[in-house]
Amino acid sequence: MGRTYAEGLVDSGISLEQGLTIHLTSNHYPPIPTSMVIPCIEAIYAYADEDYSRLIELPEGVTWKGNTSAPADAIVEAHHLDPFVADYSEFKEGML
Repeated sequence: MGRTYAEGLVDSGISLEQGLTIHLTSNHYPPIPTSMVIPCIEAIYAYADEDYSRLIELPEGVTWKGNTSAPADAIVEAHHLDPFVADYSEFKEGML
């Protein structure tokens, strides 16, 4: 599992939302709640815009360093989204 699994999700042809849901719930221990799928997508969009410090609102009950928002780069790093960011164009057609 890990990065290779995430890369496989990127290459599978499923939507970004589906890929992230699987990645967050199956490729992390403990699983990351699905409420983080939308913030992860927003972080990927921020990366596409080269706006790595864009603040992303977090779901209710989730905080980052005591804040209700986190910079895109912190979300990408914490949730191991590098394969999704690298292959962002693969998902453009399947966006929400």
